[in-house]
Amino acid sequence: MTDIIQKINNTDWHAITEAMHQNGYTIIPDLLSDEDCEMLKSNYHHSESYRKTVVMARHRFGLGEYKYFNYPLPELIQIIRTGLYPHLASIANSWFKALHMDTSFPSEHAEFLKQCHIHGQQKATVLILKYEKGGFNTLHQDLYGDLYFPIQVVAQLSEPEKDFTGGEFVLTQQVPRAQSKAIVLKPRKGDLLIFTTNFKPEKGTKGYYRINMKHGVSEVKEGNRYALGIIFHDAVS
Repeated sequence: MTDIIQKINNTDWHAITEAMHQNGYTIIPDLLSDEDCEMLKSNYHHSESYRKTVVMARHRFGLGEYKYFNYPLPELIQIIRTGLYPHLASIANSWFKALHMDTSFPSEHAEFLKQCHIHGQQKATVLILKYEKGGFNTLHQDLYGDLYFPIQVVAQLSEPEKDFTGGEFVLTQQVPRAQSKAIVLKPRKGDLLIFTTNFKPEKGTKGYYRINMKHGVSEVKEGNRYALGIIFHDAVS
């Protein structure tokens, strides 16, 4: 666990911040070891770890399955979530300030979760996702309640072109009065993809304006694709 903390602290957060401002996404390579990824995958069928299972086809979310973890979270996930949050809160606060939005995020994750609980959002939102051949995830935003954190992360737990083919991570940008832009990303096993939950600021000739974004997963052609999603706000249900 000390290794994870060191990796987070040794990350070039200036470069991460610039990439988030510019693109609304970035990747920290090799944050998780192969052993970390395999451990998380091996626990997928341990039902006591999870509070809820969602079969995506039943809700027309796509084709696949995901499970929400129970509190307390596994130690590895808890360390990543609390370790990343202060760095991402700084980016989130600069975004809200640029867009003149009257919200400020505390520097510690525990304080933000207290705010979630005041809003009736008390359920864990960290989830693990599994896609088999033909699986996909429709474009969406993970909000879960009135109070949300505008940045989230996905840890890739399977190796592209080895464990699965297809299954690219897809982001779309909706620029005002223009057509949507699609961005296709292929993080490697152990990589951490950081991206906006629902929007990013963009600087124009008259100041900053808002670009709305959604994310999803393209169709898996072969194999099994596992990923860990870390959302920083809690859910109502």
